[in-house]
Amino acid sequence: MRGKPLKMHHIREVLRLAATGTSNRMVSGCLGIARSTVADVLERAEAAGLTWPLAPEIGDAELAQALYQRPARSPHLGARRHAEPDWAAIHLELKRPHVTLALLYEEYRAQHPVGYGYSRFCELYRGFEEKLAPTMRQTHVAGDKLYVDFAGGTVPVMVDKLKGTIRQAQIFVACLGASSYTYVEATWGQTTADWVGAQASALGFFGGSPRLIVPDNPRAAIAKACFYEPGVQRTYGDFAAHYGIGVLAARPRKPRDKAKVESGVQLTQRWVLAKLRNQRFTSLAELNAAIRPLVDALNHRLMRKLKTSRAALFESVERHTLRPLPVEPYVYAEWKIARVGIDYHVDIGGHYYSVPFRYLRAQVDVRIAARTVEIFLKGARIAAHMREGTCGRHTTQNDHMPEGHRTYADWTIEKITTAADKIGASTGMLVRTIIEAKHHPEQGMRASLGIIRLARQYGAERLEAASLRALHCDLRSYGSIRSILENNLDQRPLRQADAETPPLGSHVNVRGSTYYH
Repeated sequence: MRGKPLKMHHIREVLRLAATGTSNRMVSGCLGIARSTVADVLERAEAAGLTWPLAPEIGDAELAQALYQRPARSPHLGARRHAEPDWAAIHLELKRPHVTLALLYEEYRAQHPVGYGYSRFCELYRGFEEKLAPTMRQTHVAGDKLYVDFAGGTVPVMVDKLKGTIRQAQIFVACLGASSYTYVEATWGQTTADWVGAQASALGFFGGSPRLIVPDNPRAAIAKACFYEPGVQRTYGDFAAHYGIGVLAARPRKPRDKAKVESGVQLTQRWVLAKLRNQRFTSLAELNAAIRPLVDALNHRLMRKLKTSRAALFESVERHTLRPLPVEPYVYAEWKIARVGIDYHVDIGGHYYSVPFRYLRAQVDVRIAARTVEIFLKGARIAAHMREGTCGRHTTQNDHMPEGHRTYADWTIEKITTAADKIGASTGMLVRTIIEAKHHPEQGMRASLGIIRLARQYGAERLEAASLRALHCDLRSYGSIRSILENNLDQRPLRQADAETPPLGSHVNVRGSTYYH
């Protein structure tokens, strides 16, 4: 059975990460897709002549056509099958003294002269070995990984002295892999905004970005915690892409994958939080101001085994390996999946934003920033608005509306009264009477516009006569004018006596005898 099709933004991430020198194995771990899929995408991109960054005109549809309009592999590739070694026996042989993988490979090729090459032999064995879940000692490369997590302990903050309200502040910890250089920050929670904001501050503290970030599996960062295919949360993925970083989530219930930050959390609790146990704080800013000198002292403490400090190791080994931070600061934005309503608007927090009317009922992705709202369909932006906070209101762009709606939207009170005056004095007076009778003039615009449009069907002369009769009968509704025209009452002359009689009290149901003659 075929797997789910690869999403276009995953394909773009594969191309972006590969362009930074990230191995296929790391790309696979960052995106939660198979290494064979990564290799296939890169092979197809090379065959199509695509390189990162892609040209602006290449949308999702163009990218899919370029990659999948032709087969990526030649028919003869993969046709020859090699003899498969007995990996279990090889694994047991390696436990014997002085036996190496190179020796076992020579014995394998002696039996199978056309078997696997040495590099492929080693790669397949490592794959078999990984399935045995061995305990692996990690080797940290300078500038390679940043490990992040929240500490288990919290710090109480008195947010209201009068009521005695106390709120627990969360403690975020980040550690670089090679130097163990540590950053600590207090946040109010562990939401996506807290998570992203703290990591952006950490990158500013380090003065550069690593190649990979290794988080745990919090819902704020990982949308789907899975042993084999973790799914990165969309907002967190945007943050990582802005800094050119890959996200390599730790395996669920595998603390050894992030042992570096586990150690950093433990040190933070001992040398930072423990020293703050007798202090009282009234704001988050006050707590963070107290944390900073303690973290600085922690980074300058000598590590017994290495005989140097984290700060010294960072300056000598790791600082110059970090990549420069982007010139443009990161703007936090959340993503939401929404559906376009029948009025071609999308509901975002109770406010309605328009999209082109041809996308009715479409499912769209919405990027919500502090000041802007952007709406995307299949990776292409179809609308952008300034963010509004008023609930129940609409933000509509004229070019998003159907032609008929757009014409109506262009009407103003002045334009309506001018159009009525062109039909005749009675029609102009009737329209002004209707508009002025409303508490809000705009409430009379639709009825007035409907009366003016009756001239298309019945002609301006008949509408003027109907308006004169309506004024005499004190009628102020579109329905009354239409009824006069439908029943040809406008063609009956007003009796002189009735014409001289002042109108009755203002009420739509009080018409008088003149209406019927």
